[in-house]
Amino acid sequence: MTLNEDLIQTLLPGKILAVQVGFSRTAVLAKTSDGFRCGLAATLSNPEFEHHRQPAVRSAGHLHEMQPIDLAGLIESPSFTEVAVGLATINALLPRNPDQWMDLNAEDYLAQKGVNKNVAVVGHFPFIDRLKPVVKNLWVLELRQREGDLPAQAAAEIIPQADLVAITATTLINKTFQGLIDLCRPDANVLLIGPSAPLSPVLYNYGIDILCGTIVTDPRAALMGIGQGISLKQLQQAGIVRLVTLKKEDNHGKR
Repeated sequence: MTLNEDLIQTLLPGKILAVQVGFSRTAVLAKTSDGFRCGLAATLSNPEFEHHRQPAVRSAGHLHEMQPIDLAGLIESPSFTEVAVGLATINALLPRNPDQWMDLNAEDYLAQKGVNKNVAVVGHFPFIDRLKPVVKNLWVLELRQREGDLPAQAAAEIIPQADLVAITATTLINKTFQGLIDLCRPDANVLLIGPSAPLSPVLYNYGIDILCGTIVTDPRAALMGIGQGISLKQLQQAGIVRLVTLKKEDNHGKR
């Protein structure tokens, strides 16, 4: 069974109310027995899906009419835009256990645990410059490099050297997740981070030790904002989302 299949098997029943594919974020609004839920994922596209040749979203305008299991199943699509819809659906319908949530974001966790450690981050996050003085070595792997970043192709050289590896959850969308996990040392602490990250213990069976993700606390406001191009920072400032961390506990004491 694959990671995607495992995640989909755990989903709560519900009804899809709306789907919003925004400039940088995709949101899915659903109603479950727990009330209204909104799941997020990064909006990505791949060049081969150009609207005048091959639509990136085949059922655009009718996604909200799909059954939740079918909408979540878009995570297997070759179109990254559809994958984001599928992942946002999964994030909307995952079971939640608030007792396991800590109000701790990825930056704070890496700053606490990265002292005198080698840290590799897949994806250039806003906290990178603040993290550099704290850790022993910080390597940033990025498809669209900024100053100081390393190309994504350097992952095979860099990741095996890292004590902590933080992987952007957009790798679940562009289908690079497993290749990166395979490069991590068995003794490394591996984080999956970002609003796209499914907050599910299922990930612990696939090489992840720490989950740093987002809970939408105001689903309707999130849907409206994403439709109007809101950023994650704006969502935070408006109190629409909560950044939380979940930790795996195992027999080796990795934390």
